[in-house]
Amino acid sequence: MLEKLIVSKTLRVPASTAAAGDGAAVARQFDAALLDAGFSASRALLEHVGGLAPGPAMDLAAAAVSAVRELVGDHVRHNAYFLNFPDGVPDTVDFWMERLAAAVLAGGGTALADGRLNLLELPGYGTYQHTYADLLAAHDEFVAAAGDRLTVLHLGDTAEVEASRLYLALAGSTVPLGEADLAILGELAVACVDGEQPDAIPVRENRAVLNGVRLVLGRPLVAVDTTTDVLRLACHVSGGDASLATATRLRAFPRRERRVLLAALDEVVGANPAKLGDVARFSEPWKRLGQRLHPHEYAQWPHAQAVFAVARGERTVPGIAGRAEAAIRAGAIAPAASVLSAAPGLLLRSADRLLRIAPAAQRSAVVEAVSGALGSASGRVLCSLREHVGNRLTPASARMFANRSRGAWVARDTRPTLPAGLVAELSSRLDTEILARLPQLPHPLLVDPDVLDVALPLSGRAAEGGFAVLPRGSRSVVSGELLRFFMYWRQTARRTDYDLSVQMLDAEFHPAGQVSWTNYRGGGLVHSGDITDATDGATEFIDMPLAKTRVRYVVPQVYIYTGESFDDVAESMFGYQTRAEDQQGAPFDARTVRARSDLRGPGRVALPMVFAQGKRGWEAVWLHLYLRGMPAFNRVEDNALTVADRVRALVERRYLTVSYLVDLFATRTAVAMWDGEVPDEPVTYIGIHAPDDLPEGSQAFTLDRLAELIPE
Repeated sequence: MLEKLIVSKTLRVPASTAAAGDGAAVARQFDAALLDAGFSASRALLEHVGGLAPGPAMDLAAAAVSAVRELVGDHVRHNAYFLNFPDGVPDTVDFWMERLAAAVLAGGGTALADGRLNLLELPGYGTYQHTYADLLAAHDEFVAAAGDRLTVLHLGDTAEVEASRLYLALAGSTVPLGEADLAILGELAVACVDGEQPDAIPVRENRAVLNGVRLVLGRPLVAVDTTTDVLRLACHVSGGDASLATATRLRAFPRRERRVLLAALDEVVGANPAKLGDVARFSEPWKRLGQRLHPHEYAQWPHAQAVFAVARGERTVPGIAGRAEAAIRAGAIAPAASVLSAAPGLLLRSADRLLRIAPAAQRSAVVEAVSGALGSASGRVLCSLREHVGNRLTPASARMFANRSRGAWVARDTRPTLPAGLVAELSSRLDTEILARLPQLPHPLLVDPDVLDVALPLSGRAAEGGFAVLPRGSRSVVSGELLRFFMYWRQTARRTDYDLSVQMLDAEFHPAGQVSWTNYRGGGLVHSGDITDATDGATEFIDMPLAKTRVRYVVPQVYIYTGESFDDVAESMFGYQTRAEDQQGAPFDARTVRARSDLRGPGRVALPMVFAQGKRGWEAVWLHLYLRGMPAFNRVEDNALTVADRVRALVERRYLTVSYLVDLFATRTAVAMWDGEVPDEPVTYIGIHAPDDLPEGSQAFTLDRLAELIPE
């Protein structure tokens, strides 16, 4: 449903064009339902709902409430294994002995087959022994507190206008989108195919998604300017990976589509034969595509035929990267930089390597080549290089490499550091170029302090979908007295056992204990009990009293013990709540949810975030990482060192944050910090969520729009 999608993505409720009437009663019910989920309606939204006829008002309110409940994970029932959790959780061994005694009294059964103990077969182990209604009845009513989350929903334009606005923002994004946003872009591309189109589509994967829709619907392709654009498109419409990181099984293409793809290839190569230099990099996918497109049947497009000749090795066309590597092997570093100048983005991504290996006599030439490329590279590449050089004054304790699928591995940092003078010079030149590209703000800048430590979203692939999910490396202060992690999953076809666990680390990132299904209590933390089957959905919790937790780092993680992967289950999520210790209520309450992220990724171990204790108290640091793990029986005990080295590499890295852009803006516009008081004049607001009642004419950049601040 389009309205729900818009609410989930923008926290704006599309205005209804239905008949007017008296919907005041519905508006009151709507406001109450939102408050139960930790949301509130802006004044304009309540007035709009109240001005509709009761039927349309109810439809609009129901769609909005459903969307926000799903957003925070309140659309499912979060039961706990132990009825009175966090009270009444027994010692782990005592609990196992109790279950074992029950098995003996029942005759042993399969739990004691062959003289071996199988925990999963113990009577009552891993399955709920009470209903969700029983759980609610066993807990006192939730006590509202001043610190509970209250997120404002705003009134938007009509669904068509909001859809078009969101489509243009996603399609024209200057940074790669995550999987969830790419799926949304695909849906919107169908609805908006004949409407307004973006002036530019900088990200190649976005082009593939849009052109996939246009190819199927018989519309002309847009923004195809490299041969690889055509290959990405073919992979995308085959249901594969448009980033080309993984192999795609290409489908058969009808003659109409074959003609479109070959004509696009012919036009690209005909306009610039040097574009053939990109083909060899993906020769195998090109060969497979040639088998599907039959280019030999279309003599009218000889340039397209040349693409497949290069892929088959019948013709050699050296690419820029190949020529640069040849120069580097010959010790000609400055000439290599000159070759790479034809591809500014590639040159800037290679800048560190070139500067490290350049002899002193050639270093100034490399610096000039890099400086000359700054004006032609994308803003995302400039910001990435700025973040990179900011981390090159001292060796890293470990280098972490994260791929597009959020897999990660670490290695020793054997690189020599860059000279401080060189780092300062490059940083200054980058700052000047980035500042020149920042938009001119029409109003003074008003900044929510909570957004300053949010890492710039240089790639949407480094995050998950969900609510209040921040990019990898972002930090946010954790308030409240009790931190509660929750993890929910629902299996699709076979028994699936996920395990929520916590690893504790000391100041030197050494293991300092764990809490999991094998250890219900440790360091003041308490586990809610092990669930081993999620036919109807299952939830596990871990409580962490902030004042009583003495370790430096706490790393919640999700292990696949048996069953379906994160990508195959019907649903999986992780999140955290903050509470006062005396708030009571059921283990899950939407009003206390601070963040909820989807769990969709490769590997058998998920590391969504780490909680670090520092000068500001406890902070949440987003990881968004997946470890390969084992095919089955993954446990926290087996991954202590693997987790610790990745956490250390990420926590110690200095990320480029929103505060960097705010400092640049401050050189040419007035900047003030948001203190909860509504300003009298229009402002440009930057924050996690937009407050209610900003003056008319104000512009708000919230989580869903932070990428728009990154210069083109």
